[in-house]
Amino acid sequence: MGTLLLGASALAPRPAAASSASALELVRSARAAEANNDEARALRRYTDALGLDPTCEEAYLGLGALRVRRGDLREAERVYSVALAHLPQSRVATLERARVRWTLGAREEAAHDIEAAAVDDPPVLKELAVWYGELGQAPAQLAVWRRILVFAQAHGESPLLTEARLTVRALQILVDHADPVVAPGAGTTLRRLARDVARRSGG
Repeated sequence: MGTLLLGASALAPRPAAASSASALELVRSARAAEANNDEARALRRYTDALGLDPTCEEAYLGLGALRVRRGDLREAERVYSVALAHLPQSRVATLERARVRWTLGAREEAAHDIEAAAVDDPPVLKELAVWYGELGQAPAQLAVWRRILVFAQAHGESPLLTEARLTVRALQILVDHADPVVAPGAGTTLRRLARDVARRSGG
């Protein structure tokens, strides 16, 4: 009887807290495997962790980063997308998916992701501005720098404020009539995004 009871207990679903704790233990094991250059074992551990707890953010982020290092960008994008299906508020997963998508050439999707992840984070906003610069989207770049300027003004960050003011002035000269604030006509998805960013920043 005791054996039967033990068997039934083993088959019973684990409490959520127990599953989460076990998943985090597997994440730690995966990281240790990575440190020992055992990527195959790390992949198994991350996957096992998600099998236990499909809301384990650390497992998704670890698995996605490992896929990126292995050059499996499509699979990395899928990992981050699944993570966001379970954890739509995960800012890190959104940002990492943006970077993967940018590398894959899905530029507009990447821009939307990083815009969602940026919030009021100047380093991330600067990254977005660089992307727009690489695309030759100076109006979008200007809109992002206006947002950085508003942040710097609100938080009294003098070096950033100086940088933002100079950059905004330079981009205004470059953009001229294509400024998304003074000429907010219809355009590409990136241009519309730039206009929306500028409006939210009060530019």
